[in-house]
Amino acid sequence: RRRVTNMAGKVGKQSRGTAGSGFANRKGPAGQEEEEQALQAVLIADSFSRRFFPISKDQPRALFPLANVAMIDYTLEFLTATGVQETFVFCCWMSNKIKEHLLKSKWCRPTSPNTVHIITSELYRSLGDVLRDVDAKTLVRSDFLLVYGDVVSNIDVTQALQEHRNRRKAEKNISVMTMIFKESSPGHRSRCKEDDVIVAVDSKSNQVLHYQKTYGLQKLQFPMNIFHSGSDEIEVRHDLLDCHISICSPQVAELFTDNFDYQTRNDFVRGLLVNEEILGNQIHMHVTGHEYGARVSNLLMYDVVSSDIVRRWVYPLTPEMNFTDQEGQACTHSRHNVYRGAGVSLGHGSQMVENVLIGQGTNIGANCHISNSVIGNNCTIGDNVILDRAYIWNNVCIANNSHIKQSVLCDNVEVKEGVTLNPQCVLAFNVVIGANVTLPEGTVVSMHHPDEEDKEDEDEFLSDDAEVSNSQAKTKLKAFSTAAVGTEGKGYIWRASSLTEEEELTQCLWDLELNPDPESDSESEMSEGSHDLDSRGVSPELDDVNVFQVEVLGTLQRGMEENIGCDNLVLEINSLKYAYNITLKEVMQILTKVVLEFPFQQQGPELTASQYSTILTPLLKRWAPVFKNYIKRAQDHLDCLSAIEEFFLDHDSHWSAMVKVLMNVYQLEILAEEAIMHWFSQGASSEKSKQLRKNQGLLKFIQWLEEAEDESSEEDGE
Repeated sequence: RRRVTNMAGKVGKQSRGTAGSGFANRKGPAGQEEEEQALQAVLIADSFSRRFFPISKDQPRALFPLANVAMIDYTLEFLTATGVQETFVFCCWMSNKIKEHLLKSKWCRPTSPNTVHIITSELYRSLGDVLRDVDAKTLVRSDFLLVYGDVVSNIDVTQALQEHRNRRKAEKNISVMTMIFKESSPGHRSRCKEDDVIVAVDSKSNQVLHYQKTYGLQKLQFPMNIFHSGSDEIEVRHDLLDCHISICSPQVAELFTDNFDYQTRNDFVRGLLVNEEILGNQIHMHVTGHEYGARVSNLLMYDVVSSDIVRRWVYPLTPEMNFTDQEGQACTHSRHNVYRGAGVSLGHGSQMVENVLIGQGTNIGANCHISNSVIGNNCTIGDNVILDRAYIWNNVCIANNSHIKQSVLCDNVEVKEGVTLNPQCVLAFNVVIGANVTLPEGTVVSMHHPDEEDKEDEDEFLSDDAEVSNSQAKTKLKAFSTAAVGTEGKGYIWRASSLTEEEELTQCLWDLELNPDPESDSESEMSEGSHDLDSRGVSPELDDVNVFQVEVLGTLQRGMEENIGCDNLVLEINSLKYAYNITLKEVMQILTKVVLEFPFQQQGPELTASQYSTILTPLLKRWAPVFKNYIKRAQDHLDCLSAIEEFFLDHDSHWSAMVKVLMNVYQLEILAEEAIMHWFSQGASSEKSKQLRKNQGLLKFIQWLEEAEDESSEEDGE
């Protein structure tokens, strides 16, 4: 495993805190309380996807220019402005470019109030991998902010952070995450359709009870338990924009380690909400009204956020502020939101109508009409050019009489005379479009041939930078389509929305087209990679339960052979639970059944009741912590007792051993006395159950419990 890091030294692994362990009161190096320690942030400078291919084949998303400033600089400015003093930047794809950019930036100067550590690895595949590495290195000392490197925001999280810390003090670390949302009505231009969510929240405590993406769904389902949660008032909200900013406790990284199938924040949130009764953790939310927060998740959001910056909605992050403190980035601001960099020349009769940003050293010819556009540094624009919602990066040449609308032109692109780009066209790095060519809506042109995608490994986007140069060398051997890009053109057509089979991919680059399934009324989410149940064979639920039981048995057997601690056994069982979608009740029933069957598995079915008890007793003592991890609520006790009863109803020759089992689980404090009494008095569901309760040994045990309870009551009375 290769890892490049700017960190001065490695931090040793410390003992891990758990919910209710007093983590919030842990003293820091100088004896401060947790809230007095420097605020930290984890910034993910990788999207772990091909969403921006083919653009991101040449430059990582975090370095895309947004109003002529790299996206990651907006994220770092937001973190610094909100009080973060130490940021860990994690990157994988083209990490050298990100590292080079940051080392040259103000963030790595000695005077920076925010110390930036750059951590790179080829092995990061998801947010989950990053947070597991954060946990392994023990990088975070207290609550931290979690953001992606394409988040643009001016939100002050001070209030949300204080609320988060107060909750953790009051509720013994039960709250592990506070998600930041912005009020934004459905259909607002700043809302990304594929990220639209429905959130159910406790109005008083702001605890999130249900969180679901609504992409592709016509009907929504809410679990009934959220309405029985004891909350006096519950709000179901669809007027929230997820800013993708989260305040996390150190336990978040630990929970990702404990649950290896958590890959995204959505996995984590849904996992905690579904399994709150197991983990004992809660998620809360903070809603802001007038501040700005958005993630550039596709080119449509790139268009929206760029426009918002130019229109000054993200103040004080405005173009003329030059907050990156880069030489030559300064520009002047005039009315109608027109910004001009140093050395810009404007030809006679050219108009910059409104919301226009022009980078330094750019030359614009005569009689041009430019509106709602961003032009980078050192570009050359010819005469009679019309630009509307055009995003022109650096060193681009556009010849006379060209017309470009809502399109992106990357570095070093050349557009010959008389070219028309219809909306949502993308010209990737170094592309040349020949004279008098008209590209249909949604056309994507790249110097990389699209066939590379079929031949390369599916993890190519995470491989070493050398792979890109190799693929470029291969591409040179293939001829360009002169019909598509012109006789002087250079580049390959990736996608054109006029081609039906490619439509979906084109829309994916800009935004997902919502085509909801009329039959869709489930709460599964298409964007989360849900699988077709038919591919898993008949009766998947039954198969999963059976496989889960076999896996739990194997886990316990391996625990015996390798002397694995109960904490690690719980981790494995939890991982199996999520992998096979098993409910808490099923976990309890199967765990109980597997443990009770263990002596028969080891010695065969001929064991007498006495032999069975002799073998089982030390096993119950050994695995008591595993049971206690799952038996927390009153219902959990009853589920366990039902599983014990069901097992012995199938083994009626061993009823005498059941008494010893109940005695053991009572003495080991696995099951409570009240639960056993309740089960005995009200649990009979069949004739055989009633016969079981007439067993003399069981009656004596119950009598003994009653007498013990009476003695305890008398002592309390005295």
